[in-house]
Amino acid sequence: MKSRRSVCYTEAMTPTVCRERAGTILKLTIRFVRKQLEILKPIITGCSLSASRAGQTAIGELISLPLRREERYEKLTFPDFECGLITPSRLRDPDAAVLYIHGGGYVAGGAEYARGFGSVLADELRLRVFCPAYRLAPEHPYPAALRDCLFLYRRLLETMAVPPEKLLLCGESAGGGLIYSLCLKLRQMDKPLPAGLVAISPWTDLTMSGESYERNREIDPSMTRERLQYFADCYLPEGSDPRDPLVSPLFGELRGLPPSLIFSGGDEVMLDDAVGLDEKLRSAGCQSRHIIRPGLWHAYVVYGLDETRDDTGELCRFAKRCLFPDAAE
Repeated sequence: MKSRRSVCYTEAMTPTVCRERAGTILKLTIRFVRKQLEILKPIITGCSLSASRAGQTAIGELISLPLRREERYEKLTFPDFECGLITPSRLRDPDAAVLYIHGGGYVAGGAEYARGFGSVLADELRLRVFCPAYRLAPEHPYPAALRDCLFLYRRLLETMAVPPEKLLLCGESAGGGLIYSLCLKLRQMDKPLPAGLVAISPWTDLTMSGESYERNREIDPSMTRERLQYFADCYLPEGSDPRDPLVSPLFGELRGLPPSLIFSGGDEVMLDDAVGLDEKLRSAGCQSRHIIRPGLWHAYVVYGLDETRDDTGELCRFAKRCLFPDAAE
């Protein structure tokens, strides 16, 4: 029997409800969204895994409603997972692409969720965006997600003829950690690395050792350490080391990685995951820039609010510099 919390959360965030409220959502502000997140926080913390997954899919559709443009969307089917492919109506470069890896704590999210922000990237950058619906824990624990992303990356380069210098990796939350784990794995295999990395509130430390997990405990409107520990327990097989760099890239050797642009909300408990990542990247001689928006929450960039349009612009300029270095700004 479902708990009342699970039922309420699932019903409140269904795609149908999102569509019915679209007229209001288009004008949402930071203040309003933060308030809604604060209301949902105790509900999300106590809901079931199935409710979390339903909510994650609905949030993806909600995100896409204000900004989605005309696009062609198709699903690619591979042996272990599916991948959404979003092609904008106006294509800047048929050889270039974005590989967008969604968040969800390794236990939630999928093609429909990823389509939300993926459609924004496709429209803003005028590039194809590939959105893998990698296998989820606990049914498919580590290293399933990493293997799926590695499979797709190699397929793009080796079969679909996307040059590595024309490929950008973008990830949010768990996906933000995965893009760095993927690069570390590629380097182990002596495979070419992508042109650049965009990490939105990346989860890079599954030991959750950063001070922000306690410092921001009461002010983070959407995430809790307890919730993240549950996700980590689902993702890691028994006996696994959470400090393994392919699980927690914060503990990896980052020298030689591509340029990075990192976004974080100043109030999120996971802030120090990104702060530490940025510091380690720069110490290793890599190019990295970390944008922290005071008062904002986990993965705020993907919500597409008017007040954060400057950050979307920064993301696009960074992507274009990485993919088209000879083009004028």
